[in-house]
Amino acid sequence: MLLTQEYKEYWSLSSKLVFRLIFTYFSLYLFFRFTGSFFETPFKYIGKSILDITYNYHVNGEGSGDNTYAYITLFMNAILTVFIVVFWTFMDRKRKSYNTLLYWFLALLRIILILSMFLYGSVKIFQLQFPQPSLIRLLEPLGNFSPMGLAWTYMGYSEGFNMFTGFMEVLGALLLIPRRTQTLGAFIIMGVMTHVAMMNFMFDIPVKLLSSHLLAMATVIFMTDSQRFVNVFFKNRGTTVLNYYHPVKDKTYHKAIFWIKTIVLSIIIIGVGIYGHEAEQKQGPNREKPFLYGIWETSHFIKNGDTIAPLITDRNRWKYIIVEYKDKVTVKAMNDKKYHYDFVVDSTSQQIKLYRGLSEYDDFNFTYEHSNPDDLKLKGIFLRDTLKIILKRKDLNDFNLKSRGFRWINETPYNK
Repeated sequence: MLLTQEYKEYWSLSSKLVFRLIFTYFSLYLFFRFTGSFFETPFKYIGKSILDITYNYHVNGEGSGDNTYAYITLFMNAILTVFIVVFWTFMDRKRKSYNTLLYWFLALLRIILILSMFLYGSVKIFQLQFPQPSLIRLLEPLGNFSPMGLAWTYMGYSEGFNMFTGFMEVLGALLLIPRRTQTLGAFIIMGVMTHVAMMNFMFDIPVKLLSSHLLAMATVIFMTDSQRFVNVFFKNRGTTVLNYYHPVKDKTYHKAIFWIKTIVLSIIIIGVGIYGHEAEQKQGPNREKPFLYGIWETSHFIKNGDTIAPLITDRNRWKYIIVEYKDKVTVKAMNDKKYHYDFVVDSTSQQIKLYRGLSEYDDFNFTYEHSNPDDLKLKGIFLRDTLKIILKRKDLNDFNLKSRGFRWINETPYNK
């Protein structure tokens, strides 16, 4: 193999060239990942003059990791890699090996992967990345889902699947910490990140660049020990202990590093556990539900004294009121248009504020009757219209995603 962690006094020309390419590319990638916004002016100029990008775009991508600026940065990453490697090869052509630099480079890749896998794994274990399908999602026709929305709903449906995928990511991170198990850790991360990257590509999830690079980092670590893997699993040959290179021989140093790893890992696990538990209680399925929580279906809608028929083209007649989060409400009209409002309930006086931007309004504009848990009557003035609305709480078990749980025995497939 071209690169190996085993100590060799002399590297081949091809090994040195491959190392320069890999080291330069990933060093620039990590550098630009944290400092890319500082190069906005020259990178945008290059994007316009060389890549002919004339439309407007944001540097931060507004949550997308695959935005235009990210691809311009990737282009510059590749161009600079070529120039730096050519210059490096010419200036450093007499060097015998890069043992020390390879050691610290792999240590850096391990740190990046460990932190990334802990982050992405923990938010899956506590089901923060892929929450359960919201009440609004349950009312949305499947054909209206975006590919990313479909993936989020698929992942969010199962808490157990979330925990499994998160555990595998965390397991890969844990195995990367000791050097003797880093090959197995990298191998597990390769499997996990291949699934993640393919999901990002096939479901149009804008984290394709990051997931592909995390997969590539794990592959680099694995490839430095791949010869033993090939010998055992493909050639049916025995293997020997790998003579790892280490630039520091002092035993005190190694003991200090061991305790630093132990303490930092303990802090991370405790911190992630506390944060994840608190976030799960505030945002997860076990959070405290607001008063009037549920999907309320309109049976009668009286506007200015006239009963409005439930025509599916009507954008003003309310079809559903969805109360899912505190102080927020979503109104879904007959034409499936959704309107989001601030929503404050005073259960003592049985009054409701329903506005856009509550800071502009002090008055309650609705009164309500809620003598039966599944019945709701609203009376009030909204957008200068006098409304009287009679609603009934929709049984969530009417949705298969809510009522159809796990079953050991299925006489026939339940595929609806």
